[in-house]
Amino acid sequence: MSFQPAISKEALNKISREVRSWRLHQRIGSTFAQLAKAINPIVDGWMRYYGAFYRTALHPLLERINSYLMRWIRKKYRRLRTFKKALRAYQSAVRAYPAMFRHWRWTPHTWRTG
Repeated sequence: MSFQPAISKEALNKISREVRSWRLHQRIGSTFAQLAKAINPIVDGWMRYYGAFYRTALHPLLERINSYLMRWIRKKYRRLRTFKKALRAYQSAVRAYPAMFRHWRWTPHTWRTG
């Protein structure tokens, strides 16, 4: 038998509810830096605690945060409403500021388009 200490399904669901409750897409008055300042301490704590041994179990959650950031970009900037334009803007932000969001250390550019 083997044991891999990873985040439990219940804890992952609880964290997912927390991320949804932030309603990032509705914070269009905030800047990217303000969003980073608000969520970085929380996400960093989750990454340190739950990702200490089996960090790939957190990737779906971190990718969801990335998708919420994409949704924020599309809501905030009218010219970036189309997915392709928003994706290019998101990827350029990741390249320009790779340390802005703490979770970008583990999932900087992972994006599922399918």
